[in-house]
Amino acid sequence: MVKEIGFDNEEYLRMQSERIRERINRFDNKLYLEFGGKLFDDFHAARVLPGFKADSKLQMLLTMADQAEIVMVVSAEDIEHSKEREDLGITYGSDVLRLIDVYRNKGLFVGSVVITKYINTHSVQRLEDKLVTSGLRVYHHYLIPGYPTNVPFVISDEGYGKNDYIETTRPLIIVTAPGPGSGKMSTCLSQLYHEHKRGINAGYAKFETFPIWNLPLDHPVNLAYEAATADLNDINMIDPYHLKAYGETTVNYNRDVEIYPVLNAMFEEIYGKSPYASPTDMGVNMAGYCITDDDVCREASRQEIIRRYYKALAGVADGKKELEEVNKIKVLMSQENISIEDRKVVKAAQERAKETGDVATAIELKDGTIITGKTGALLGPSAACLIKAIKYLAGIPEEIDILSPESIAPIQKLKTQYLGSRNPRLHPDEVLVALSSNAAKDSSAALALDQLPKLKDCEIHTTAKLSAIDRRTFKRLGCDLTYEPKDL
Repeated sequence: MVKEIGFDNEEYLRMQSERIRERINRFDNKLYLEFGGKLFDDFHAARVLPGFKADSKLQMLLTMADQAEIVMVVSAEDIEHSKEREDLGITYGSDVLRLIDVYRNKGLFVGSVVITKYINTHSVQRLEDKLVTSGLRVYHHYLIPGYPTNVPFVISDEGYGKNDYIETTRPLIIVTAPGPGSGKMSTCLSQLYHEHKRGINAGYAKFETFPIWNLPLDHPVNLAYEAATADLNDINMIDPYHLKAYGETTVNYNRDVEIYPVLNAMFEEIYGKSPYASPTDMGVNMAGYCITDDDVCREASRQEIIRRYYKALAGVADGKKELEEVNKIKVLMSQENISIEDRKVVKAAQERAKETGDVATAIELKDGTIITGKTGALLGPSAACLIKAIKYLAGIPEEIDILSPESIAPIQKLKTQYLGSRNPRLHPDEVLVALSSNAAKDSSAALALDQLPKLKDCEIHTTAKLSAIDRRTFKRLGCDLTYEPKDL
């Protein structure tokens, strides 16, 4: 069964690039586009808008590659404190280097890097040296006293005027960063000030996929965004400025609405008159026009809210998140009238755990089949579930062993006698290595391995805390994983 589609990705690419070109033309053929969220690998959008490709925004920019220039922004504070991307486990500094390589390899022009809140420290200088060595220009922007509310000072030679002017050569300047709080908006506004002093009426726009401004406030797609940003205390709200200006109800989020009066004052200071009547006006997002099946997107978003709930629970158990985040997502679940049992694999795994008296795992395949695995003498529940799933997909009868006890025994001996592990059961990564070894001489094992790509986008749940290695294995397989934060 093919996964249901609720979003027209091709139409999105067409409409989005067209809207950005229109916005460029509104100004002196120079637009600074603040890119919120992830420019590529946007898996959240792909989950809540089935049909949206994780690299859609990147593909859209590639249609405008001859017009686009990327400016990367990173905060000196984040460099100095070695702030990490939670999803990748790498520092913002390392991610800047990684993203630049990705963009260049994809065919996009990366013109420069801006270090905001600049301070001259060893770690900041080390990153700057690496960037310069790779052929990039590096600019410094500084902390401005009274930013952002002291508008007359900010929009002056002592405010933005002290920042380096970023030299750009193309009409579309994509301002992006490894994460929130890097200073993208301030970088854009600083450039507007400098461009205006040079006689160029450059423009500013914002590209945020969520919340989707032309969906209802309580639409599950927008609620899923609140769940995803529960740690940031983002709240979706009606844009009061848009409602007043146009009599039209649109959705934005609290930070943009709160900062709009300041931005509007800055625009008036720079241009003499603000080009935008509301925060919604500043946006260019067309995703809401490309939803082809609202019911599919609603259900996908409900499932995402439940996944976010489990992720928050796990974060609290690890000491990385606050209980307030869990409680906020609980409120969203109550608002949408959903419970953990609406995630089918949760119910299936819990029932199997109750039946066996031990930890269990369940996976939902794309045809709707749910397969469970229990804790055994040789395999952990996730490994057992994984083997059963690929056997099912390969059409291999359950009674046929594709991984014999004889092939497992040496790995168990290695783990317990030589590597000091107290748990002899094989984990998913160990099972796959053993299966790969068997595949050379066993056609059934080889056939089962060939099914691994079919696990992409499948749902998995286990009734106990999974190790970091197990989580990485399922992530690499492309599975959507949840687990209960209890130790094995």
